[in-house]
Amino acid sequence: MTGMDRRRFLGAAGAAALGTVLTARVAGATEAGAARHGCPVLLGSYSTWGSPPGRGLQTARKEGVALRVTGTVADVPDASWIAFSADRTRAYVTNELVPDGTVTALDVTDPARPRVLGSRSTRGAGPTHLSVHPGGRHLLTANYTDGTVVVHPIHADGTLAEASDLVQHTGTDREPHAHQVLPDPSGRWVLAVDLGADSVYVYRLDPARGTLTRHQQARLPTGAGPRHLAFSPLGRTAYVLGELRPEVTVADWDPVRGRLELGPAVPTVPADAPSPQYPAEIAVTRDGRFVYATNRGEDTLATFATTNAGRRLRRLGNVATGGVWPRHFTLDPAERWFYVANQRSGTVTWLPRDPRTGLPGPVAGSVAVPSVAIVAFR
Repeated sequence: MTGMDRRRFLGAAGAAALGTVLTARVAGATEAGAARHGCPVLLGSYSTWGSPPGRGLQTARKEGVALRVTGTVADVPDASWIAFSADRTRAYVTNELVPDGTVTALDVTDPARPRVLGSRSTRGAGPTHLSVHPGGRHLLTANYTDGTVVVHPIHADGTLAEASDLVQHTGTDREPHAHQVLPDPSGRWVLAVDLGADSVYVYRLDPARGTLTRHQQARLPTGAGPRHLAFSPLGRTAYVLGELRPEVTVADWDPVRGRLELGPAVPTVPADAPSPQYPAEIAVTRDGRFVYATNRGEDTLATFATTNAGRRLRRLGNVATGGVWPRHFTLDPAERWFYVANQRSGTVTWLPRDPRTGLPGPVAGSVAVPSVAIVAFR
C-alpha cells in the first residue's frame, strides 16, 4: 500500500461526531485530587484533513474522569503526535500534512497556555512520530511518506536547531514508510519501525554530532507492516504491533549488544473477525503485566496478559472503544482509565481499567474532538 493510497484511505469521511461530553455513573470513578485541580492534557488533530477537520493542537483538562477541552493553540497545524521533554516543560509536535513536513517546539510550563517556540523542517514528508532522546539534546522524527528518520539538536531553551542528520530506509517489496522512532529504555540505542520495509532498524546515536549509524535491520515477514513498538518495563522485551497484519510480534531485546530477536506473533483480533483490520497503537502497563492495542476496523481495544517475564502474550479479549477508527490511546497517570482518540468519529472516549484483571470496562464518557489523532497527558 503506497503512502498516497494509505493516506487517502485513512482520510475517508468518518461518522459524525458523537457530541459534547457524556458522563456515566461509574463506581469509584472520581479521583479526588484530579477533581479538585484537574490534570493537563494536550490533544492533537488533523486541521487540514477530515470531515470536519480538527483544530490542530488543543488544550484540555481531566476533571474527575471526564476531559474538558479548554482552548486551541494557534499555528500548530495537523498535530498528529506529541512528545515531552523529561521535565515536561517542553512539548514537540509533528505537523504531518503540511507541505514538506515540519515539527513544532512549545513551552508548556503553563500547560493551559502553551507558547510556540518555533518550527523546523523534517526534510521529508509526512512526519508521523517523534521522541526526545533521554539525553535531552536531540529530537528524533520519523517521516512516513519518505521513509526517513531525522535528528534535530535541541537547544537549552527548548528550541530546535536545523537537522543534524537524515537517514533513508529502503524497502524490498514496498516503498519504505517510517512510522515510529524512539530510544530504547537504556538510552544506548534508537529504534525505527518501518511499515513499508517490514523492518525495525536499530541505530546508534552520536550525541556529539547528532548523527545516526545503522547497527541492525530486523526484518519481519513480508506484509506484516509494523507500525509501533513498546518495551516492557525491564527493557528486555519489545512488542511490535503490525498495521497491515493484525498481530503483535514478541521480540527479545538485548540492550548491551543492541540486537532485536523477533519471536512469535499473537493476533490482536479473534480468528472470525472481519477483514481488514488495521491496528494502530500499543502500550504496556508500568508493572509489565498487561499490553494493550487498538484495532481500526472492529474499533476495539485488545487486552493481553504477559507471562514468562513478559516474553509471552495471551489475548484476554477485545472491548469496543465507543468510536470509529481508534488511532491512538493512552492510560491516565494512575493507569485507572483509558483515553481513546477515535479519529473518524471525532471523539475521545474513556473507559475504566480494572488494575487486578487488566480488563477495560464499557465506555463511560466522550468528548467531541474532530479528526483527533492523539491524547497526551502532561
